[in-house]
Amino acid sequence: MRTVEHIFSRKGHHNITVDPAVSVLGALKIMAEKNVGSVIVMDDKGKYLGLVTERDYARKIILLGKSSGDTPVTEIMLQHIPRISPQHTLEECMGIMTAHNVRYLPVFKENDFYGVISILDIVKETILAQQETIDQLHSYIHST
Repeated sequence: MRTVEHIFSRKGHHNITVDPAVSVLGALKIMAEKNVGSVIVMDDKGKYLGLVTERDYARKIILLGKSSGDTPVTEIMLQHIPRISPQHTLEECMGIMTAHNVRYLPVFKENDFYGVISILDIVKETILAQQETIDQLHSYIHST
């Protein structure tokens, strides 16, 4: 059974972080430059504070008529989303994401921030696992 650790083995630990004082506009520029849909908000000691997504921008800035240049990321970041560990299975993650209507989950290893996974990461890992199964079946069929 595939776990969150499999995702990190494939994609690595490239966490894109911002300071809590960064404006929403600044965070959006970073997301655009890095071609990602979220950034991690970390304090100056490297402590995880929350997560900001493009969805948060749409719902908490645009729809409320706020200024993205004047609003710090701390005003819109997600703080109270479920935390998972590298040992969680992909199925467990999908269940958590569905139950909480979120597309990202912060991952912690022994209370230390480890990274973030997205629904896209889960889909990619699931497809890879299925392809490996297909390849093994093809190999088995052709070896007999």
